[in-house]
Amino acid sequence: MSEKITSAPLEDEKAIHSQYEHAPELEHGDDPKKPKYAANTQLDDAARILAEAGEFEYTAAQAKRVLRKIDLYVCLPMCLTYFVQQLDKSSVSYAAVFNLQKETTPELVGSQYSWLTSVVYLAQFVCQPLSAYALIVVPVKYWVMFNYICWSVVTMCTGAATNFTGLILARFFLGCFEATILPSFVLITQMWWTRREQSYRTIAYQIANSMAAIIGPLLSYGVGRAAVTATSVKQYQVIFFAMGALSLFLAPIVWFLMPNSPTTAKFLRNGDDRIIALDRLKENNTGTKSSTFKWSQVWETYRDIKTWAWAAMWFCAACPSGGIGAFGGLITKGFGFDTFTSILMQIPTGAIGITGLLIGIYVTNRIKMRWPVLAVIVLFPIAGAIGLTQVPRTQPNALMGCYYVAFVFSCIQPLLISWCNLNAAGTTKRVVTTATMFAALTIGNTVGPQVYLASEAPQYPTGLYVDIGCWCVLELLIIWMGFYLARLNRSQEAKRVALGLPADIKDMSIMSTAEADAYKVELAEMMRRAGMDYGKATEGSFDDLTDRQNPHFQYVV
Repeated sequence: MSEKITSAPLEDEKAIHSQYEHAPELEHGDDPKKPKYAANTQLDDAARILAEAGEFEYTAAQAKRVLRKIDLYVCLPMCLTYFVQQLDKSSVSYAAVFNLQKETTPELVGSQYSWLTSVVYLAQFVCQPLSAYALIVVPVKYWVMFNYICWSVVTMCTGAATNFTGLILARFFLGCFEATILPSFVLITQMWWTRREQSYRTIAYQIANSMAAIIGPLLSYGVGRAAVTATSVKQYQVIFFAMGALSLFLAPIVWFLMPNSPTTAKFLRNGDDRIIALDRLKENNTGTKSSTFKWSQVWETYRDIKTWAWAAMWFCAACPSGGIGAFGGLITKGFGFDTFTSILMQIPTGAIGITGLLIGIYVTNRIKMRWPVLAVIVLFPIAGAIGLTQVPRTQPNALMGCYYVAFVFSCIQPLLISWCNLNAAGTTKRVVTTATMFAALTIGNTVGPQVYLASEAPQYPTGLYVDIGCWCVLELLIIWMGFYLARLNRSQEAKRVALGLPADIKDMSIMSTAEADAYKVELAEMMRRAGMDYGKATEGSFDDLTDRQNPHFQYVV
């Protein structure tokens, strides 16, 4: 007989508020008796649905069936969206290999080409406040699809631009509409999957990003060849037309599949599927989504040192990514390859990204720690970039080898995003944290292309040395964050002890399913010995508490 999973009914709002009203807010050894902030009084949508459902049982097989449906209707459209977004954003890099700079009238000079990439991220930075607010008050599906369709149209319109003014305007609007995608996907991931599952789903749509690095050069190669004999349009224009058209072609599929939230998704209408989908998330202690913007969580976000450390890490990861992402084709062309060979030489970078991500997330989930894996990965781009600055230009094969080693950097941002996602709770705090991280990312991506000086082509030593410096700083920040989060977990343990809970409660949300099921039996016995019901271990999960307010929250190191 299948193992039964029991869902305990949530206590009413008044009871939950009473429990947490006097819970201590510890920070680095503060007095355990110091009162904490009172819990937010508005339960989110998921809490209301579970409260109405009461106590019920479901099997592990039912939970797996619901998870498969979630992966189909949520993860698949996210992968498709991220795939076409990366194609559209990278189209300027492919167009550059097809002489974009020389084919415009007049030709692009100085840093004008660099600005075609930087302006995308500058626009994303400007649009972050609007994106953060919209993600809380607007149904996420409609917000994503509006921006998706708009950026697809803008990409096609870019093909009609024949001078710098037209190109930079088109790229600016592309950045405006793409600004919300990563923050939206971070929120969607947190709304639908347990923390043990989130890493794999984040990596899934990041792998779709790497797939764009494989398909993009092939598509560019094909349309570039086809446009050789064209007289009415230029090769770089056809690149933009093709990328935008593919994006629009996939839009109806994404619209059909993508839901708004677990509380309204149409594919969860049958039986207890919606209840199961929501009950799975209680162990996260992060809730799903509240539609109320809470300024108290904003202030907490910016008083939290983690916010600024994450921002610095995202900047250090994004600056090299923005530079090499824009100039990768030109760097390899500078090794002595022709246009079409240079395009094809970009294909292995996608395979490197996919392989690195799969290995990285596998090791991460085996050791249940993030920072050691990231610390090792960062060493590869440092070594590869140093090689690019030292290997003689007469050795193109060795230079390509160094370039591919450096391209392991493409694994850093996805794993960093996954790590950051797991360490904040509260709808507003999660959204604002992500918006802040993404703002740092956009600044890094804006700066990155600017340090690749046109006067230093094709070696670009300044750009490469800046990249090396960023990765070295990132290495130090990763190590610091690992130890700091461990310190916060000790503080969280003290909060639980002050509430009478067992001290050594483990984080089920990062265990494998089998490990979590076994630990639930052990935890139930621990709670019994403490004179408490098992439900107390996840109580307040849907009370929209922040990670600091919720004593059950555990940081992922």
